[in-house]
Formats: sequence, structure tokens, C-alpha cells
Amino acid sequence: MMRVFLIRICAFVSIPSHNIKIRPTTFLQYYFFSSSTFPEYLEPHFSSSESITFTQVFPEMNNINKSPVFVRNFEHLVRQDVALVGGKNSSLGEMIGALTAKGISVPPGFATTSNTYWHYVDANNIREKMTKLIGEWQSAKTSLADTGKEVRNLFLRGDWPDDAAAAIKTAYQELSAKAGTKNLGVAVRSSATAEDLPDASFAGQQETFLNISGEDALLNACRRCYASLFTDRAISYRQTKHFDHMKVALSIGVQQMVRSDLSGSGVMFSLDTESGFDRVVLINAAWGLGENIVQGTVNPDEYQVYKPLLVNPEYVPIIEKKRGEKEVKMIYGDEHMPTRNVPTSKHERASFVLNDSEILQLATWACTIEQHYGCPMDIEWAKDGVSGDLFIVQARPETVQARREAGVFKTYKLGKKGRVLTTGLSVGEAAVTGRLCLLETAKDIDKFIDGSILVTETTDPDWVPIMKRAAAIITDHGGRTSHAAIVSRELGVPAVVGTGNATYLLHTGRDVTVSCAEGDEGFVYDGIADITTKELDVTGLPPTRTKIMLNLANPASAYRWWRLPADGIGLARMEFVVSNHIQVHPMALVRFDHLKDEKAKQEIARLTKGYADKPEYFVDKLARGLACLCAAVYPKPAIIRLSDFKTNEYANLVGGEEFEPKEENPMLGFRGASRYYSPRYKEGFALECRAIKRLREEMGFTNAIVMVPFCRTVGEAAKVLRVMSENGLTRGENGLQVYVMCEIPSNVILAAEFTKHFDGFSIGSNDLTQLTLGVDRDSGELADLFDEQDKAVKWMISTVITEARKAGRKIGLCGQAPSNHPEFAAFLVDCGINSVSVSPDSFLEVKKHVIASEKAEINGTG
Repeated sequence: MMRVFLIRICAFVSIPSHNIKIRPTTFLQYYFFSSSTFPEYLEPHFSSSESITFTQVFPEMNNINKSPVFVRNFEHLVRQDVALVGGKNSSLGEMIGALTAKGISVPPGFATTSNTYWHYVDANNIREKMTKLIGEWQSAKTSLADTGKEVRNLFLRGDWPDDAAAAIKTAYQELSAKAGTKNLGVAVRSSATAEDLPDASFAGQQETFLNISGEDALLNACRRCYASLFTDRAISYRQTKHFDHMKVALSIGVQQMVRSDLSGSGVMFSLDTESGFDRVVLINAAWGLGENIVQGTVNPDEYQVYKPLLVNPEYVPIIEKKRGEKEVKMIYGDEHMPTRNVPTSKHERASFVLNDSEILQLATWACTIEQHYGCPMDIEWAKDGVSGDLFIVQARPETVQARREAGVFKTYKLGKKGRVLTTGLSVGEAAVTGRLCLLETAKDIDKFIDGSILVTETTDPDWVPIMKRAAAIITDHGGRTSHAAIVSRELGVPAVVGTGNATYLLHTGRDVTVSCAEGDEGFVYDGIADITTKELDVTGLPPTRTKIMLNLANPASAYRWWRLPADGIGLARMEFVVSNHIQVHPMALVRFDHLKDEKAKQEIARLTKGYADKPEYFVDKLARGLACLCAAVYPKPAIIRLSDFKTNEYANLVGGEEFEPKEENPMLGFRGASRYYSPRYKEGFALECRAIKRLREEMGFTNAIVMVPFCRTVGEAAKVLRVMSENGLTRGENGLQVYVMCEIPSNVILAAEFTKHFDGFSIGSNDLTQLTLGVDRDSGELADLFDEQDKAVKWMISTVITEARKAGRKIGLCGQAPSNHPEFAAFLVDCGINSVSVSPDSFLEVKKHVIASEKAEINGTG
């Protein structure tokens, strides 16, 4: 009879004679074995509740761990082996062992162990000397620079113990043999044994050496890795994090090089690095080896992929594609200089590093890795230019957003502010004021004044002591995954990176305002602006019958509010995306070849660079901009209002003047629904429809609801729906719902008729008040008369709510009234409105009023 027993494994072993292979681990693991595989002398030890150690089974293995282990192949490592080989290397082993079967490719390699490090230290008799030098620095007897230099020299002048050197050479020879070459090019990376813990990223603290070839070069690179454990920045970082310098060892990862010098590489996070939005993968990419992205010496491409829709192979949920300048790339050098930077070609600068299928593959891998580790991940990837294959070369837990307090928001609003001096990518969500301090190199550290705003070309770990003392940081180069961005995020210091011109335009002593509170674009304003802060705590809010939704327009700032318990987006303004992200009049793209304005043609050519088809530029940009908004609330509804520019606003778009009539009163002129079927704009509206169709059917955001603005008559409603259908958007097909803005008295008077054409209403209280009372909402002279709580306006609102509910149609309000006057929400609840849509900073106040109103209604006191 076959019997199965529980065996506690305590060793790293492979026993061919018993056909048993045990995956190595430093923790206790349990495995089941058939009794028929064990020697007979063990039978008396077994009972149904007994567990025995491996060495009871195989006593000859009792001495297995008495000899120091200098080298461990990646495939024999798991993530619990941090004490043995550090976070970087243990994670590589974990992925090879657990995720290769799931399709993730990791280049092979091996790691030296912490034993090897201490063996090197003791073989060269430098332990006591290190302790003494560090102690003298901590006692302020010596400077950090002198201490670091002396400790590094102890390592650099040391000799490799014969047994450790032999183990490294043998592992390298075996790795080369597997690759079918004699002296394989490898990456030599440092991995501190306290690295990648939840409260320490050690970002760039130790050195990495690329394209190392040959045994002697490898041993020298390993020696330099050891020395880099005591760079000034590494010593300072450990001191700040309260790590004992003499208890942190260094493991070295030796990994087969991916020929990304012939293609590209980059970094990705399984969340949005600024907001912590956990439903996107953020990917940065540049040409050549990946060090330039990490160091922030290039402005990379940036892609965002929406994770929940990746599971459906019919969708392509790439919601952001930004082309970076990518001015230089790192390639292979020679034996004296293994790598070097060269300028990229014009074609490379104008091209994306990754195509859509590669972006989706990397995003899928990021999701798989995150799921396996159970936490957001920071991942490095590379593409081999010979084979075309993608590889994961590093993965570690993300260390900033993981520590963020959930449910508490701090918002920043800028009052009077000066002109924009420069812009870049925003890091963080704060806004600060201060005086600039421009530094060219970290050697000028003594010139930095605490609390100043640091301006420099780029940062590396040598800058950390200054960065910790800065109020904000501005750099010429770098993306969201550059050193400047990573460290600023960890320090909680706002930064504007990748401006391209900060060191050229800004100078020491100038007072500025740095704002990272306006979305993913960071601004540097001239002078000291008024900044007001507000803290929102939305923990513990009960659900309400009346849905509380958000008014959002800027895709760049949508993720900031993902933690708000909102019921969706009640108003997404398409025209914001058009004016800020597209900038070109759609008809100027349709009729580009016939434009008379040569200056406009040049600007359009610049903006649409990379798009062979000019209208495709509009469709692509609009679809992705709207996707960011839909993603922030998916699968909750996002109501997208079709373009509602007035003619004077359309004329301000690039190339717009040729297509817009001059009107005395644009507010009541050629706007909204009347444009969509007009020969003047019908082709432009077709582009809007194409973008929404792509958003819903190709990208997968079926939560998008279309809303028609300023629809004056029932006949006009029928015309618009017909034109939409001609462009692939048919109400009811693929679950498409179409709403109408209720902002004209006719929408109220004929509400019952409008319900036959639309699935819902959204009350625009601003225009409805204006047209009900006959008051120009922008008139200073009539400001006292413009009142959304006037009895006539309230009658309009209550009447249309009643008619909508009679017909079983949804109805909400998306005007400013509840945001400006939260008590107005009580009136809307009493009327039975389905939803109220407010600005994010008004959400908490309006939510509380709705809770109180619904409670009073239940208690009969309302």
C-alpha cells in the first residue's frame, strides 16, 4: 500500500539516486513523499502525526551547510533569500523559478552570496579597519568624503580569496557555455542584503557595470561593486535609514546581457507612481541600455496600460502614449570603456521604442509579477535587438505608494500666480514656493541653501544629500522613473523633471512657485503664488441612494481622485482634451491640404509629427485622453459630453479661424448639437464619433456614456442621433447610452418628448439659470441676479426630474450649484434626483449634505 508522509526540508539539495529534487529555500517548507522512496530504516519513525527532518532521511547530508556557499545560480534562489543574496538577486531567482512557466523571460545568471562578501572582508583583514573608520566618522572626527574614500580603497586594494575567485570563475564559465560563447558579456549588479525592504529602496546606491567580458574583468567589476557599498551617498543613505553599516553585506548579480544596445530598454511600475492609482501599468522606454532612464539622462517614451481590460484579447487598453525626445542612447564600447553614450538618430527620436503588442506584453507581465508578489512592483525590462525578444532584468516591490495612507487627501489650489517659466513632468501632488538655487554638479553642495528649490540638469545618487534639503527639485532631463523622480517621491519633495530648458531659463535667486498639483504636467511659475491647502478624509462615509459623481475635464489629473468613493464621472468635458491635448481644429486636420494659413500648417505639421494621417492624430489623442478619464472610475459610468465650444473658442484652435463664422453672441449661436449635422462641422464631428467608438469598442471602456449638449429641439435630437449612427455610434448597440444636457427651457417644457430619444438627462444649472432668468452669467453688472436657487430655476429642475423619472430615465445635475452651495444638494435629494456631479474638492461636503438629507427623509423630518 502506498503511504505518504510529511517531511520538513532544511537544506538545498538534489538527490538523483532517490529521484528527488528540492527547490532551495532558507525557510522551512513541507513536501510530500511516498514511503517507497525512503530507506527501510526510517519506517519506525513514521506515524500519522509525525514530521521528520531531511537529515533524518539522508544522514549523509548532515554536513551540507558547513562549507561556505560563495555562488548560487539564479534558478536556485527564492525571494526569501534576501539575507543570502539581497533583494535584487533573490527576486530574479524567484521569477525564474515561479514565473518562467507563465511566459516571463528572465536572462540567466548567478549571484555571489553574503558569505562571499564577508569572506573577502576577512581574507583581506579589513573588518576592524572598516569599523574604526565608520566609527570615527560617526563621532565627527573625519569627513564623510574622507571616510568613504578610505573604506573604498580597502576593497579596491584587496585580493580575491582563491576559493571565492574560483567559484565565481566556474559559474561564469558555465554561464558562458550555456550561451554558446567563451567570454559572455554580462551585467554586474550590486544587491545589498538589506535592499528593497518596505521602507528602503536603496535606489542607485550601489554600482552596476554593463557589458563586462572575461574572468579578470568580471572579478574587477565585482571588487568595484563591493567598494560601491561605501560611496558617500550609500553611507549617508544607510545612516538616515538607521541601518548598521557593519551588518549590511553585498551580493553581486552576474546576468547575461540582453542586447538592448541594439534596441531599447526601460522601467515599468504596476501602478501610477504619482497618485498610486493601482489599475494602470506605467512603462518608460528609451533606445539602448537602460542606465540612461534610471540615471535620468534622457526623456523617455511613456506608455500607460489599463490592467483590468488586459484580460480581454479583443481590447487594446493602451490609454497613454507619449513620445520622449530620447536624445542619446547607451551602447557597447570597448574593453577600456564597456559602454558609451551616442546621439540618437532623427528617426529614433521621432519613433516609439515599443509597438502596441510589445507594450501589452510588458503590461501583462507586470500584472503577472504583481499578482505573484502580492504587491505593486518596480520592474526593469530590456528588448534584445538580435532576437527581438523582451526580458525582465529586475523586479522589486514599490516602496513609496505602498506606504501612503489611504482615504486622506491633501489638495493644493493656486490663487494669483505669475507667468509660466517652464513645464515638465510632475512628481508628487504638492505646490510650493521658494527661491531657486542652480547647481551644475553635486560638487557644489556647499553652495546650496537649505529650503531652496534645486535646479540642475539631472541627478544621480551623489545628489541625495542636497535633495533631502530642497523644497522642490527641477531638472532638464528625466522621466517618471528617473533617479530624480524616484528619490523625490521617496523624500516627499515635489519635483518637475524633464523640462528640457530649466538650467537655461532659470537662475539662482529668483522667486518661483513649483506646482505639481495640476495633473501629470508640472509648472514653474514666476513669483510667489497664493497656495491654499485642504485636507479631505473620506474614510467611513456610508453609501447614499443619490449617486455622488465627479466633474472632471483634465485627463492628466483624473488619477488624483481615484481613492474618492465617487459613483462615476457625471461630466467629462471633451473640449478640454481638444484644447489642451490636441490643440488643432478638427476641420483643419480634415482639410489640411487646402489650408490657406501657412503658419497654422507648419504648427499642425509639428504637432502631428509621426501621424501619416492628420485626422488620425485627432482620433488617437481624443480616444486616449477620454480613456484616462474613463479608467479613473471604470466600471462605473463616465458621462462624456460631446464638444461644446462656442465659435470664438473654436476659432482659437490652431487653424480654426478659417472654419468659424463671426458671431455677435456665441453663447447662443452655432454651438452644441447644431454643429454635429451642419456641413460646416459634420466631418469634424465624425472624428469625435470615431474616437468614442475606438474608446468603447477597441480599448474596452464600455462605461463611456455619450452626452449631447445644447440640443434645442426634439427634431435636432433626431438629426444628431442619425449622424452618430452613420459614424458607428448607434444608441442601444453594444450597450451605448446617449444622454442629453438639460440646459435650455425647451428641454424642460418638452422633457417627455426628449425622453423618447435619450437614455438620461444631465441638468446644466449654469446655462439653465442663464436662459431661465435671461441673465448673462458672465456679466458683472447682473451678478446679483444670477442665482441657481431662484424659484423659477428650482421649478425648472424639479419639473424635469419628475418627467425623467416618469419615463424611467436617469437624471443628474452637473452644474456648479452643489459645489458652490452644498446645501442645494438637499433640494435635489427631495426632488428625487438620481445623481449629483460636483468638483472633487467639493465631494466631501456635498456627500455629507446628501447623507443628512437622506437620513432626514427616512426619519420624516426632511
